[in-house]
Amino acid sequence: MDTQDFYFELPPGQIAQHPPARREEARLFCLCRGQRPLHRRIGALAEYARPGDVWVFNDTKVVKARLWGRKASTGGRVELLVTEPLEGGLSMGEGLGRPLAGQAWRCMGRSSKGFRVGERLLLGEGEGKGEGLRAEIHSLEEGGFIGVVFEGEGSMGGVLERWGHTPLPPYIRRRATPEDSRRYQTTYAQAEGSIAAPTAGLHFTPALMEALRGAGARLAFVRLDVGLGTFMPLRGPRIEAHPMHEEACFVSEEAAGVVNEALEGGKRVIAVGTTVVRCLEGCSEGGRLEAGHRRTGIFIYPGYRFRVVGGLLTNFHLPCSTLLMLVAAFWGREEILEAYREAVAEGYRFYSYGDAMWLEGGGALAGSF
Repeated sequence: MDTQDFYFELPPGQIAQHPPARREEARLFCLCRGQRPLHRRIGALAEYARPGDVWVFNDTKVVKARLWGRKASTGGRVELLVTEPLEGGLSMGEGLGRPLAGQAWRCMGRSSKGFRVGERLLLGEGEGKGEGLRAEIHSLEEGGFIGVVFEGEGSMGGVLERWGHTPLPPYIRRRATPEDSRRYQTTYAQAEGSIAAPTAGLHFTPALMEALRGAGARLAFVRLDVGLGTFMPLRGPRIEAHPMHEEACFVSEEAAGVVNEALEGGKRVIAVGTTVVRCLEGCSEGGRLEAGHRRTGIFIYPGYRFRVVGGLLTNFHLPCSTLLMLVAAFWGREEILEAYREAVAEGYRFYSYGDAMWLEGGGALAGSF
């Protein structure tokens, strides 16, 4: 299948640069199998909940993983996005609590004149937090990645909390503000480990979650630490050749029990976001969700047969992205592209701070509604 099969035209002005004033103000594009699309607000989502549903959320927390600074030798500006420990196969979340000394971290780096091994960096200067953070380039990797060794005491988590900034995606063309540290985070986030937000969850307030419970639905929480696997672009023409980066995920015994009870009873399992889809499908065996820690590099595109997920809430995604391919696998490629064209015509806001889409009648229970 060709990457360009998932292209659509999107006016740059519809890429949301700021969140709505309130989470509940987001628009909701509703697709229910066999019905015409409806254009509503996110608060209407509870009307689609049914008794016995299980709505599954990703409770990962975004790390302040972006660092700004300069090269010690030339003063040239640098930007780093810290993604994961370079050695040991650890995820971001697993590495945050470890001692800083001696660890090399994989970063996405930007500089006007590139980097060289041994180059020293001064990060966070002039931000009113002290004299700054010192680091050294450890290695150069393909795709713009670099290995960086940070100096100082304490843990990486402590360093990023002090010096880091909220890692807004590159299509949000501004620096993060203190407000973003709150709004680019779900209200139910628990454990730090992600370099991007599970954005479908950004729409949920405690009141909306209580409304789901009031409709008879059950809520469950899993964790997928959002990393490179979620947003790395496809670089080749054929999607089958794309290597997905693995991401760490965790399913508790409680969450697995609730989901499996729903599956056994013929009830719907609703994924709040594509990261939840990847966690549920990547951690399932034989039609059951397995509890425990694992890593998943699952790549879902049309032709995939869903085992767990029977309903989906998701934001609008980039053209030709792996996330758009996942949604197309759930609903149908031509149908989802037609819906995206309608969303563009109706003025929906796209991507992380944008509006949401509700998909009912695809995935594991397609044809049963």
